[in-house]
Amino acid sequence: MIKLAYPFAQPPAEGEAIEVAQGVLWMRLPLPMALDHVNVYALDDGDSWTIIDAGFASKRSRSIWRALMDGPLAGKPVQRVIVTHHHPDHVGLAGWFQSEFGAELICTRTTWLFSRMLQLDAQDRPTAQTVDFWHRAGMASDILEQRRNERPFNYADFVAPMPLGYTRIQQGGAIIMGGRSWDIHIGNGHSPEHATFWSRDDNLVISGDQIIASISSNIGVYATEPEADPVADWLEACERLGALARDDHFVLGGHKLPFTGLPVRMRQLIENHHGALRRLEAHLSEPQIAAQCFMPLFKRQIVGGEYGLALVEALSHCLHLWHHGRATRTLSEDGQWLFQRVTDNP
Repeated sequence: MIKLAYPFAQPPAEGEAIEVAQGVLWMRLPLPMALDHVNVYALDDGDSWTIIDAGFASKRSRSIWRALMDGPLAGKPVQRVIVTHHHPDHVGLAGWFQSEFGAELICTRTTWLFSRMLQLDAQDRPTAQTVDFWHRAGMASDILEQRRNERPFNYADFVAPMPLGYTRIQQGGAIIMGGRSWDIHIGNGHSPEHATFWSRDDNLVISGDQIIASISSNIGVYATEPEADPVADWLEACERLGALARDDHFVLGGHKLPFTGLPVRMRQLIENHHGALRRLEAHLSEPQIAAQCFMPLFKRQIVGGEYGLALVEALSHCLHLWHHGRATRTLSEDGQWLFQRVTDNP
C-alpha cells in the first residue's frame, strides 16, 4: 500500500511562492485562528493568471496579495478567480479581485448564492433562531449566555463585497487553466457544491477543503438548515471521488501540505467518519445531547475556540444516526434534543 508522501516539506514563506508543477504556484495567506493559514494557488495562463481561492478579506491579506502580484506573479494581471467553496477563508477577497482588478469570478452556483446571501446578512446580536438552534443542540448554558449578548461572527467581516455576476461551473464540466484541461468534480459535506479540479494532462488535483492531507474537514449542521445530513453528503462525495483516485495523483489542498497517496487518504477520510459513528452509537446507550458526545467523536477534550465547530460536528453525526434509523431523537423538558441509539440495531 502506497502511503501519503509530501514532496514539499515546508510551505512557502509569506509573500513568496513555490512552483509545485510547471506554471502552478503554491502560496499561503494567514488566518486568525488555530488553523492559521489557507493555501492559494496561481496558474499561469500566459498573459495572465488564474488564482484558486483568495483568503480572508483583511488589510494584511490585501497587502500580501499585492506583494505576490508584484513579486512571484511578475506583474501579470489576475484575470480569473476560482473559488472552491463559500467559506470566508476561500472566498474572502474574491470580490476585491473583481472590483479592483476586473477579474472574472468562477464558482459553483451554490457557492455564489451562499456567498452573496451571507455577505449581506450582518447582525449585531445572534438571531432568535440561532440562539434557539444552539440551545437545542445542547450548547453549555454559560457559553450560550455569552454568545447571546455579543456580536456574532459575521460573514461580511471577512468577505469583501461581491459585485453582481459570476461564471458557473458544475459537475461534469471542464475548464482550461495553467496550460491544462481540468475535469470538474463536485464534493459536499464540508460545504455544499464544493468544486475540485482533476487535470487530464498530468497528475494534479486541486481539492480545496474537500480533500486535505492530515486533518478532516469540519462537517457541521447550522441554523440555516437545522436537520441537514452533511455526513451522508460527505461520505457519498468521498466514495465517488475516491473512485477517481490514483497513487500518482499530486493533491493541492486548501490547508496543510500538498501530498501524494490519494487512494489511501480517501479510505482514511471515509473510515474516520464510519469509526466516529460507531463510537457515537455505542455512547448513545443512554439519551445524550450533542454537546455530551465530544469524547467519543474527537477522542479528546474540547476547549476554547474549538467548542463551536465541535458542537455543530457532533450534532451532524447525531443527526446522521437519526436520519438513518440508528438513533431516536426526542426533545427534553428544557428544550434540548436528546439522541439515543436504537437498541435492536446490529
